[in-house]
Amino acid sequence: MNNFNKRKIRQLLTAAFVLPLLLSSFTGFGQSKASSGNAVSAIKESDIKRDLFALAGDHFRGREGGSLDELKASVWIADQLRAMGLQPAGDDGTFFQFFHIQRTRITETSRLAIGSHQLVHGQDAFILAPAIASVDAPLVFVGKGTPEDMAKVDIKGKAVALEFSGTGPAEISYRRHLFGTMTRRAAELVKAGALAVVWVSDTPAQSYFERWTTGLERGRYDLPGGANTRVFSQAPTVWLPASALDWVKQPGQQFTNVVNVESFSYPSVNIVAKVPGTDPKLKNEYVLFSTHQDHDGVRRAVAGDSIWNGADDNASGCVATMAIGRAFAQKPGKRSALIVFHGAEERGLLGSRYYVEHPTVPKGSIVAVLNAEMIGRNAPDSAAILGQQSPHRNSTDLVDAALAVNKTEAHFKLDTLWDKPEHPEGWYFRSDHLPYARANVPAIAFTTLLHADYHTPKDEPDRINTDKVTRIAKWIYLTGWNVANRPDRVRVDPGFKLER
Repeated sequence: MNNFNKRKIRQLLTAAFVLPLLLSSFTGFGQSKASSGNAVSAIKESDIKRDLFALAGDHFRGREGGSLDELKASVWIADQLRAMGLQPAGDDGTFFQFFHIQRTRITETSRLAIGSHQLVHGQDAFILAPAIASVDAPLVFVGKGTPEDMAKVDIKGKAVALEFSGTGPAEISYRRHLFGTMTRRAAELVKAGALAVVWVSDTPAQSYFERWTTGLERGRYDLPGGANTRVFSQAPTVWLPASALDWVKQPGQQFTNVVNVESFSYPSVNIVAKVPGTDPKLKNEYVLFSTHQDHDGVRRAVAGDSIWNGADDNASGCVATMAIGRAFAQKPGKRSALIVFHGAEERGLLGSRYYVEHPTVPKGSIVAVLNAEMIGRNAPDSAAILGQQSPHRNSTDLVDAALAVNKTEAHFKLDTLWDKPEHPEGWYFRSDHLPYARANVPAIAFTTLLHADYHTPKDEPDRINTDKVTRIAKWIYLTGWNVANRPDRVRVDPGFKLER
């Protein structure tokens, strides 16, 4: 072999072995000692960005749970999974597990009037709960409802109107604080003898009325037979805009409210796929990668935009989960990978609740659940794990696996406040890992938390940090890869019990 050929061979060897090592030092997710032998390189930002703009684009009209748009988006996702080489793991040899959701709403024949003002639910006023009611009573205005205000008025047998202010906890937590306050105070007033409660926004609170009443238009949803499907009688609680404040204060008005409800059944769907494991024994166990494909659909226009696209909530989680499926299809683990996109999450975790009760694999074979929920916004280096700390942590083994990958590979600064039981958002209880944790399956959720565009038409794909989504997808994948290939299952912590 002459010297020229030796030089060429050295050059080829350098290109084949040294260059990839150099490149890996820049990506942060190279074939390090912690991640050798896996297919993390199959998770590419270009794929994630392409899939994000397809799924969160206007074509799928916001993917509202129980609608044709959710079903269309679900078929699209299943087609992508099939093309990647994943196998169907739903019902009857398909990628799908269909289930019914039930909706209870206020009928169009319901009537609401205060004095001479005829009000339409969903336009001029919002009734907080779809419950049967019939009230004809004098209206009394009690200011802000302070003890001093209440001492001046006899509320027994009357409808009580009071003003609330747009001040409270931080903006991002104020919605839950507001609805919780309205519900609690209304219950107190009804217990004291009021027949109805009318909340009127002040000027600072008007923006909340415009933004947060959209969910009240639809009514309540649940699985058939669930608590939210039950029709009952209840003293009505009404929310009015700030423009009503002046005329609501006028004395001598009558409150008239006749509310009827109706119920509908809609189809929703879980998308279920798998990559069989390579170990003859361990392949009968599953690492479940979880997310949800639905969002809010088409609603009242805000700044001319009526499609609530849900790019972060939760197309970001969907495209990351698709990328994880692509990586496992390229190189399976010892345990099988189970990929589940849950339908109707926004309706109350309905798809994940249904799947836990009707799993398409034996429930005991599910080793762990790694859930992706809103992973594309806020600071580039920030993230959180839900289920990281007590009382939400149900598997120290699983949490330690995720933290180890973050330390060696992902390098996110982890927010721990949102996982605390006293956090006002109760974020741990609002995503698809929860039904699995309640069923004593080790479960955590990866998230980058809420932001100002949450559940608004501004949650668009061009606002998503796709590099961040890619990095979190790799973090979830490497955590799942560890769980899929370790000799023993991750364990449920003894004595695990949620605070509610």
